[in-house]
Parts: sequence; structure tokens; C-alpha cells
Amino acid sequence: MTNKPKLSQYGSVDPAPPLVDGEVSDWEKSLTDNDTPMFQRMRNVFSLRNKGTDSACLALCSGFKSESALLRHEVAYVLGQMQNEVAIPTLIRVLGDESEHVMVRHEAAEALGAIGDYEVKPVLEKYVNHHLPEIAESCEVAIDLLDWCKSKEYHEVDC
Repeated sequence: MTNKPKLSQYGSVDPAPPLVDGEVSDWEKSLTDNDTPMFQRMRNVFSLRNKGTDSACLALCSGFKSESALLRHEVAYVLGQMQNEVAIPTLIRVLGDESEHVMVRHEAAEALGAIGDYEVKPVLEKYVNHHLPEIAESCEVAIDLLDWCKSKEYHEVDC
């Protein structure tokens, strides 16, 4: 008999199980601590996501200070899952940072689309012709998602 990871409240299997008990400030502290094992840092990412508050979302945004592109990518992904608008300014900054890893930028674009705030459409449009296809295509998908969410079809479908 094998033990399989359980689905999260977001319908995904997380690469590290979230902690149930703890403080937002403690979880935030370890996100950028390169001496903390990556597995623990990932657990903190999902703990903050599951907490779901504005302060947890902003704590996650501090994870973009991490030296690990993998962690920054995961942070962007869970910010999209959370769909919390307080993350928008940080995600816009990450998307526009030409020195940021392409996969982090791609995930920031998709997170902006997932949040669903139509006000970010001009920001995404700015990058649809980006020379890196990962960014251009992610922005195109995010724009299409924003447009779809405003459509009649979206409002007739139980998402």
C-alpha cells in the first residue's frame, strides 16, 4: 500500500505538504533564508497560500527575494492560485524584470491572468511580442483568460 500526497484545497498536489500550525512571520522568514532546506521553504510557501490572508499573500511576495529561481517560480504559481489582488504590484514588477529567470516571469504573467483583474490587461499586452516566447505566450494566455472571464460564456459556466 502506497501513501499518496493528498489534493490541496486548490485541487493540486503540492510538492511539499503545508504546515498546519505556525505564524505568517515565521514562514516568511525562511522563504529567503538560503540556509533553510528547500523542502522546508516549500512547505512554508504552501502554508502561506493556505492561510489565505492579505498578510500571508504579502509574505509570499517576499519570497521573490530568494536566490532560488525554483522557489520564486513556485511563489508566483501559488499567488495565481490565491487570486489575491494585493499581489498584483509585485507580480507586475517580476514580469517586467528583464534580469529575472524566464520561468519566474512566465509564471508571474499567468498569475496576473488568474487573479482576474482586467486592469492588468495593458501590462500583459506590453509583453505579447516579447522576444522570449515563454513570456509572450504566457501573456497571450493570461489576456485570453481575462477576456474569457468577462465573456457571456464564462458567466454561463459553473467554473
